[in-house]
Amino acid sequence: MSEASWDRSRCSVAGTLGVVGEKWSLLVLREAFFGVRRFADFQRLLRIPKAVLSDRLATLVEQGILARVPYQAEGERQRHEYRLTTKGRDLYPTLVALMQWGDTYLADGPAPLELRHQDCGAPVHLELRCEAGHAVEGPRAVRPVRATPVG
Repeated sequence: MSEASWDRSRCSVAGTLGVVGEKWSLLVLREAFFGVRRFADFQRLLRIPKAVLSDRLATLVEQGILARVPYQAEGERQRHEYRLTTKGRDLYPTLVALMQWGDTYLADGPAPLELRHQDCGAPVHLELRCEAGHAVEGPRAVRPVRATPVG
């Protein structure tokens, strides 16, 4: 595809980075994938300033990646927790890809964390496949083509 044949202002990578392409946002998402839901727990685990965490959570809620859900512990005031939405859960492969890349190229020694399949216990690895089921070995096995307009 020639450089001039597609509109880079509508690039999905740039759009995604505009929403989640900041370190703290990705780390908040990592913790959410590990089951963290409450503000104090995000703050404690990430050691993130309250103002930064508030801003990142607000952005992720505004973008529909997290949902802010009220809860109330017995005898306490109502608070909110943050739950992944479908849109948020769909970012999981992105975080797994970043984790795998970091484990391969940045880890000194064995990876600090391994993901395992809940049902069988086998290690989980991200793999690209085409819709016909073939493994895609890398960028040279793919060619970009202009998307067909809908409608």
